[in-house]
Amino acid sequence: MKTSIRTAASRRSAAFTLIEIMLVLAIIALLLGVGIYKLTGVMKTGETTRVRGDLQALETALLNYRIAAGSYPTTDQGLAALLTKPGNVRNWAGPYLKGIMRDPWGQEYGYRFPPARQSDKSSPDIFSKGPDQQEGSEDDMGNWEEAP
Repeated sequence: MKTSIRTAASRRSAAFTLIEIMLVLAIIALLLGVGIYKLTGVMKTGETTRVRGDLQALETALLNYRIAAGSYPTTDQGLAALLTKPGNVRNWAGPYLKGIMRDPWGQEYGYRFPPARQSDKSSPDIFSKGPDQQEGSEDDMGNWEEAP
């Protein structure tokens, strides 16, 4: 019959100390913090890219509307004219979109014709109010901006 006698020293070396466990947790938390910080910049870039893509899709739909109806919808008709026929439009061939488009912050895109911010007054303003959801602020993004 074999018996093994473990000494107190051998039992201590077989386990992790509280300090070692806390150190590992601190390193993991630090790595997660750095990762989340870096991811924030990627998310902002993704939102901006999505808005630019949506604005191009809306411009295409509005151009198709203009070709069929003869002019862009008025500000009062708005982007809803791309989904349902306005009462006073003759040659409406829509719908020009599958549904209402929303920006990454959950708001409908803005529309204005005649434009207020376009240098070319024959094209409408199409815009997102940005993260603050307030029109006229610095974070607004619209089709009047040049793509980088």
